[in-house]
Amino acid sequence: MAFGSFNPHRQQAMMSDINVTPMVDVMLVLLVIFIITAPMFTHAVKLDLPKAQAAAVQQRPETVTVAIDAAGKLFWGEEEVDEAAFDARLLAASKRSPQPELQLRADRNTRYEVVAQVMAAAQTRGLTKLGFVTEPKKEPAHGQR
Repeated sequence: MAFGSFNPHRQQAMMSDINVTPMVDVMLVLLVIFIITAPMFTHAVKLDLPKAQAAAVQQRPETVTVAIDAAGKLFWGEEEVDEAAFDARLLAASKRSPQPELQLRADRNTRYEVVAQVMAAAQTRGLTKLGFVTEPKKEPAHGQR
């Protein structure tokens, strides 16, 4: 079984041209299908929906400030707490709904180990919102460096 022409006197080389006729046929069929189905995509059901006047109530979660001084002492808000009281307050805060955001303020000279322990304690108690509070860098006055 040979592929080629039926004329034996013709050149016996393989035909290397690309036959695009089947591709054009497929494209034309797809075009016709899309022309027929396109109006079906824009068809919509008309509904007369009721109007509501109530605004959604948004609960803003409270923020809890936890401060760590240079010596590693913990403060819940403005009150100094020990580790046991701190753990109890973290556990109570994690059970509130919505859960409060924990804002961590650490002194510049606080050891990172203490900050990491506070973050780990908050995570193990189930608090998921944790933010770090910093002071913006003061720009020098005009002409001073």
